[in-house]
Amino acid sequence: MEHFDVVVIGSGPGGYVCAIRCAQLGMKTAIVEKYNTLGGTCLNVGCIPSKSLLDSSHHYHEALHNFSTHGIEIEGSIKVDLNKMISRKNQVVEQTTKGIEYLMSKNKINVFNGIGSFENNQVINIDDTDKIKFSNAIIATGSKPISLPFAKIDKKRIISSTEALKLKEIPKKLIVIGGGVIGLELGQVYSRLGSEVSVIEYSDKITPFMDGAVSKELLRIFKKQKIKFYLSHKVTSVISENNSIIVTAEDSNGLNVNFDGDYCLVSVGRKPYTNGLNLSSVGINTNDKGQIEVNDKLQTNVENIYAIGDVIKGPMLAHKAEEEGVLVAEILAKQKPHINYNLIPNVIYTWPEVASVGKTQEQLSIDGIEFKTGQFPMRALGRARASMDIDGFVKILADKKTDEILGVHIIGARAADLIAEAVTAMEFRASAEDISRMSHSHPTYAEAIKEAALAATEDRALHI
Repeated sequence: MEHFDVVVIGSGPGGYVCAIRCAQLGMKTAIVEKYNTLGGTCLNVGCIPSKSLLDSSHHYHEALHNFSTHGIEIEGSIKVDLNKMISRKNQVVEQTTKGIEYLMSKNKINVFNGIGSFENNQVINIDDTDKIKFSNAIIATGSKPISLPFAKIDKKRIISSTEALKLKEIPKKLIVIGGGVIGLELGQVYSRLGSEVSVIEYSDKITPFMDGAVSKELLRIFKKQKIKFYLSHKVTSVISENNSIIVTAEDSNGLNVNFDGDYCLVSVGRKPYTNGLNLSSVGINTNDKGQIEVNDKLQTNVENIYAIGDVIKGPMLAHKAEEEGVLVAEILAKQKPHINYNLIPNVIYTWPEVASVGKTQEQLSIDGIEFKTGQFPMRALGRARASMDIDGFVKILADKKTDEILGVHIIGARAADLIAEAVTAMEFRASAEDISRMSHSHPTYAEAIKEAALAATEDRALHI
């Protein structure tokens, strides 16, 4: 039986990054993956393929609506070839997953294909046909979409994000249950391609975890893009019959409302996936949400077994899992790493993009922290007008007394990239004045961050 210093179960962003860092630190490392391709949900059926379709559909939308304004005339009709779009997405996924295979080989990490399950705290069975020994194990098995008890995902008409990424046709009417990240991203993809999209959300706002001002602005923009929203609606029934879907929801007045479509995307969140691990054999504890319980070192109640990513508490984000993977690897190497969970950014890859880090205005109010706000609209930027991306704003929240930045919330073009400046500033505990005194290239979208900082510092934004 081969022995490894570290065995990582799961090859998503958390798992494969953890394995690489362990190997870099001189540990003999193995990774166990149940599927034939590496990369987990993110690379295969999540982040990467969804961004591929978002980009493709964005190009189509631009050609249809904005090219002529730029002086680009296209003769004849503009058509969507969904099969080709899906094929390009598949190629991007294949290139990316093969890149992970290369990294495993480069770092001399042994890859075992099969379902890994614990025999005890020293041995892992792989598909009951192979066994490997370990000194330390890291569980990185990720998450799966949540099903509703009355909306069983049949992968045909009632679908999860996985099926939405490989449809054979563009839905005429797509009903989306859930106004969170996945529902909004995939809803926008198919709305651009011609679907009539209706989003049903239980809360009274979309993206409930985001700052209220950002959520309100994003809703306004989506409505302008002809996506329909039904907030404060509780779905009670989903029926699939004769290639059609009937969804029944209860509105805020207790009245039933019916929605009809040809596909229903259920995107009400994800849950930890620990099936097949045989956690009971080693006595690992999970909570009532199915999350594996860990300490501040991400160590389970079994001393030599750790858990990272979506299987433990916290936001289900690839980059959060990566940071945790590195942290565990460095702890095993007797180093002293840290993660500031308050500074893990959140991003929605719609267009315009949405990104945030730190506290929302609502959280600061609940915590009784006195703050000041600086906000700057994207439409006031020369760069935004030049690219016709004028929707959105940058909002900075700073401590009223010390001026330390407590939260940054961006909605606009390239927000996913702009948020890195805010994360950097907050990691070094910068003040709003610090950013306001930094030179920002002109013309760029990033100038909006400086202007918002000026507005927060002395209410003296220069360009509004």
